[in-house]
Amino acid sequence: MRIAVDAMGGDHAPDVVISGAILAAKEIDADIILVGPQEIIKAKLAEHKQVPKNISVLNAREVIAMNESPAVSVRRKKDSSINVAVKMVKDKTADAMVSAGNTGAVVCAASLFLKNLAGVDRPGISVLLPTLKNVVQMIDMGANIDAKPEHLMQYGIMGSVYSQYVLRKENPTVGLLNIGEEETKGPEFVKETFKLLEQNKNINFIGNVEGRDIYVGNCDVIVCDGFLGNVVLKVSEGLADAIKEMLKRKLSTNIFTKLGALLSAPAFKALKRETDYAEYGGAPLLGIDGICIIAHGGSSANAIKNAIRVAHESVTNNVNQHIIELIEKR
Repeated sequence: MRIAVDAMGGDHAPDVVISGAILAAKEIDADIILVGPQEIIKAKLAEHKQVPKNISVLNAREVIAMNESPAVSVRRKKDSSINVAVKMVKDKTADAMVSAGNTGAVVCAASLFLKNLAGVDRPGISVLLPTLKNVVQMIDMGANIDAKPEHLMQYGIMGSVYSQYVLRKENPTVGLLNIGEEETKGPEFVKETFKLLEQNKNINFIGNVEGRDIYVGNCDVIVCDGFLGNVVLKVSEGLADAIKEMLKRKLSTNIFTKLGALLSAPAFKALKRETDYAEYGGAPLLGIDGICIIAHGGSSANAIKNAIRVAHESVTNNVNQHIIELIEKR
């Protein structure tokens, strides 16, 4: 298996990406190709004492910055690390690609060069969120902000497949994010989506779920449009950071709170691991005719390693073929 990694993608690229790729190369049975300006990548690789033999470099002269317009940059920077990595999947010289770079550019390049799977109208970004019980998968988190009922129904199918074959959840439950549990609640396109999901007997649809239910963990897959999903994601990230800062302030108030913090340190470390996005790897762009994993822009080396692991698992478990088969059953 060959996995192309955008070495220049992310807030801390290329250093963190290269370190993550080295970690992955030691644990995963795959050839990892670092894509980007080869002089820069080779110089950074030389800083590491031992570079696994299953790491190689493919030159790409241009880089798409995080703040660049996705559509414009993908078309103008034809030799960018994102474009080259995606085209490797298209040309079958790589089985998957991973990038922590400009999310919009990755989605645009994948849609432009790889096209959609048979039966899929729009791709969706699927993100894992920690809950009181287990992880919940939300789709879409930003790829399609103008979703139609048919698109959301397809997200339910794709999310169910990913949950079953990669997350190993038997008969995963699928819920529709709404403002109430009743099927009569919400805007018209959401009510129409409810009907489509309910009629589809190939997925385990349990009805509407509300925002307060997301982190409870009673649902394996939550379906929503990209606009709402991205708001949920950004609010969740902001709230997590705010809670950490609040705790830090309160626990440093006096000698007693500092002592309590010291005694609670193991619990805080365990909580940090459980809620750290780095542990879950990247977010798959489902519905594309190829495996594309989008990592968080602020990814650590560990997060990059896990994103590569997710790419490996997606290929190994034939996620795209299972999506096609389930969509054809409708």
